[in-house]
Amino acid sequence: MAAESAAFTPLTLPVLPLDDEVVLPGMVVPLDLSDAEVRAAVEAAQAAARSEPGKPRVLLVPRIDGTHAATGVLGTVEQVGRLADGDPGALIRGRGRVRVGAGTTGPGAALWVEGTRVDETLPEPLPGQVTELVTEYKALATAWLRKRGAWQVVDRVQAIDDVSALADNSGYSPFLTTEQKVELLETTDPVARLKLATQQLRDHLAEQDVAETIAKDVQEGVDKQQREFLLRRQLEAVRKELREINGEQDGEESDDYRARVEAADLPEKVREAALKEVDKLERSSDQSPEGSWIRTWLDTVLEMPWSERTEDAYDIQGAQGVLDAEHAGLQDVKERITEYLAVRKRRGDRGLGVVGGRRGGAVLALVGPPGVGKTSLGESVAHAMGRKFVRVALGGVRDEAEIRGHRRTYVGALPGRIVRAIKEAGSMNPVVLLDEIDKVGSDFRGDPAAALLEVLDPAQNHTFRDHYLEVELDLSDVVFLATANVLEAIPEALLDRMELVRLDGYTEDEKVVIARDHLLPRQLERAGLDADEVTVDEGALRKLAGEYTREAGVRTLERSVARLLRKVAAQHELGERELPFTVTDADLRGLIGRPHHVPESAQDPAERRTSVPGVATGLAVTGAGGDVLYVEASLADPETGAAGLTLTGQLGDVMKESAQIALSFLRSHGAELELPVGDLKDRGAHIHFPAGAVPKDGPSAGVTMTTALASLLSGRLVRTDVAMTGEVSLTGRVLPIGGVKQKLLAAHRAGITTVIIPKRNEPDLDDVPAEVLDKLDVHAVNDVRQVLELALAPATNGAEARVPVAAMGAPPRR
Repeated sequence: MAAESAAFTPLTLPVLPLDDEVVLPGMVVPLDLSDAEVRAAVEAAQAAARSEPGKPRVLLVPRIDGTHAATGVLGTVEQVGRLADGDPGALIRGRGRVRVGAGTTGPGAALWVEGTRVDETLPEPLPGQVTELVTEYKALATAWLRKRGAWQVVDRVQAIDDVSALADNSGYSPFLTTEQKVELLETTDPVARLKLATQQLRDHLAEQDVAETIAKDVQEGVDKQQREFLLRRQLEAVRKELREINGEQDGEESDDYRARVEAADLPEKVREAALKEVDKLERSSDQSPEGSWIRTWLDTVLEMPWSERTEDAYDIQGAQGVLDAEHAGLQDVKERITEYLAVRKRRGDRGLGVVGGRRGGAVLALVGPPGVGKTSLGESVAHAMGRKFVRVALGGVRDEAEIRGHRRTYVGALPGRIVRAIKEAGSMNPVVLLDEIDKVGSDFRGDPAAALLEVLDPAQNHTFRDHYLEVELDLSDVVFLATANVLEAIPEALLDRMELVRLDGYTEDEKVVIARDHLLPRQLERAGLDADEVTVDEGALRKLAGEYTREAGVRTLERSVARLLRKVAAQHELGERELPFTVTDADLRGLIGRPHHVPESAQDPAERRTSVPGVATGLAVTGAGGDVLYVEASLADPETGAAGLTLTGQLGDVMKESAQIALSFLRSHGAELELPVGDLKDRGAHIHFPAGAVPKDGPSAGVTMTTALASLLSGRLVRTDVAMTGEVSLTGRVLPIGGVKQKLLAAHRAGITTVIIPKRNEPDLDDVPAEVLDKLDVHAVNDVRQVLELALAPATNGAEARVPVAAMGAPPRR
C-alpha cells in the first residue's frame, strides 16, 4: 500500500474555500467568480503563474460550518471565461490530494498555505482482492448508471483502471452527502477509499430498491383503485342497459345494495359485515347461486329494525287501568308489570337506561292451567306498555335451528324464530310471548330449550348471535313472557333464568266477572246478536261456572256461553222465541240440558261416593289445574284373599310408597287408635284411585289413603264436605306439599267446605283469594290423628267410635 512520500516538494498555494462542496482528484468543476473568495484565489494563482511555468494552481479546501478540512485538492485553472448564465467563471480540474499545512504569505488578497502532496500510487501488479474490488465497484456503478440511462458514462467508468482514480470518480455521485465526500477525500489509501466508495454505492442501491418497491406497491394500489373504479362504472353501465332491455326502471334501489346499506341506520359492526357481503355480491356472477344467498341475507339484515324502538308508556296508573280492564284477577302479573314500568321510569329519569351495554328488559314465566288467560295476557301487557306485540309458538318445536336459525350453507336457510319475531314486530323492544315453552322437545336435531338459555338470560342476551345473521343482536330491552302449563316440564337451567309467576286459576266470582265483561260481549257478536236482544243474568252465569263447568280457566265456560247464545238465536229464527230475552238460571236446563258437575254435598246422601266406609276425598294438581281425587279402600275375604297391599289406578312409584307408609302407620299405631289391626295382618288391603286411565303420582295423597283405610277399619264414614292433602310419615307426621292454592280453588269449585292441609303449608294461604277462604274451613294440622278426628264422622246406630275423639284438631281458618 502506498504511504505519504516525503519526496514531494512542499507547495505554497492560495486557498479556494468550498462551502458545503467537495472536489475530488480527477473532477472538473466550474466555479462562479462572482464570489469574492473564489475570485481572490484565482487571481492570486494567476499572479503567481506569471513567474512560474504551467497553469495557475489553487488549493481546493472544503469548508463545513466555517471550519476548513485538513486535506485539500490541488487544482489547476484550466480556463477563465463566462458560465452558461453569463456570469464570470473559472473551470478547475482536481489533480491530487494535498495535506494542508501552516499559513504563509503570497500575492493578492487570498489566503496562502503550505501543503504536501499525498502519494497515492500502488505497487504492481495489483493483488487479486483489489482486482475483485475494482470489478465489484464497476458492476455496481454500471447498474446504477443504467437505471439512470447514462450509457456514455458507463463506458467511461469501464475504461478507468487506476484504483485511486476509480474511487475518486464516485465524487460525481449526486446521492453522496458532503460528509461522505469529505470522508472519501481524507481517506488517502486508494484501496480503503475504493472499499468505502463501494460500500456507499451498495447502500444507496439497497435504499433505491426499497424505495422502488414501495413506489411500485403504491402505484399498484392506485392502479387497482382506478381499475376497480373504471370496472364499477362499466358494470353500472351494463346493468343500466340490461334494465332498459328488460323494461325495468333505471336506478331501482333494490338492485343497489351498497347504496341501501350505506343509507341504512345500522350498527357499526353490522354495517361492516353487510359491506363485506356487498363486496362478495359485486364480485360474483349473476349465475352464481351464492349471489341469491347473499341478496337474501342482505334483505334480512336491511329489514331488521336495528334503530327502531318504541317509547314506553310511563303512565303507571293508566297501564294498570288497561290491565284491569282487559283481564279480571291475575293480580300477581299485573303487579309485576306495574313494578317493571315504575323501575323503568325511574331508571330513565336518572339516565340509567343502558348500564354495561344492557338495557332493562324482563323475562317472566307465566305458569298455570289452560284457559286462565296466559296468552291473551301478553297482548294486554304490550298494550299497557305501549309496545309492539309478537307471539312465538313453541309447542312441538324440536329443531334447535328454529330458535337460533340455520347456517347459511344450507339451502333454504332462514333466521331463527327470535330474529323473525323482532323483524315482524318492527321494533327492538317488543313484548315477545314464547307460548307453550313446556311443550318444547328434543331429538337428533338438537335441544331448542338449550338454545333458549342465551335468549332468556338477561346477562347474555344483549349479544345474542343468530346462526343465520352471524351478527350481534341486542335483546336486552325485550320483554319476554313465557307461558307453560306444567312447571316440571321446563328444564331447571331455563327456569332459573326466568322470573316465575303462577296463575293458579279463577274463583267462581272471578269467572262470573270474566263471563259478564269479556266472554258474553264477544260471543254475542259471534252469534250475530246485540246486547239489548239477549241478556244473561248473573245467576245464570254463576250456575254455568259452578255446575256446567269445572275447570281452572274459562275456555269451557266460554263454549257454554256460546252454546247458550246459539240456541237462543236458533229458536228465534225458528219462531219459537221472541227477542229481547233474558236468560235466567231456571232457563239453562231447557236450553243446554242438565248440569254436569253437581257438588257431592248437593247429591242424595245414598248416591255420594263417601256414603260407605273406606272412601276419602283428596286434592291433587294436574296439568289442567287443581282437581278433586277420591280414594277407595277395601279388605279381601280372609279365606280367598292373600295378605298384603294391592294398588290400582295407574299410580307412580312415589304414590305407591305413600300407600305402603299409610298401611305401615296403621299397623303400628292401630291399637292406639283402637282399630282392628288384626284385619290388616290376616286380610289383604286394596286401594284404588278412580279415573284409572289417568296417570297419578306424588306424595300428597298420603293422608287421604290413611283416612280411607282408617274409615274402612273403624266403619265410620268420611265426611262428605271434607277434603284433605298432605304427605304422611311413618310416625304419623303430616308433611308439607305443593299447589295449595290450586287445590283449595278445586275444593271450592267442587262444593267442599272443609279442607285439611299440613301446618307447614299455612303461609301458602296468603296466596288464596279472600273470597275462597271465606267459604272454606281450612284446618292446618301436624299429625295424622288430627286428620282422622276432623275427617271421620261419628259412629252411628249406637256403635262405639273406634277412633278416640281427642281435642287435637286445630281451629278452622276462615
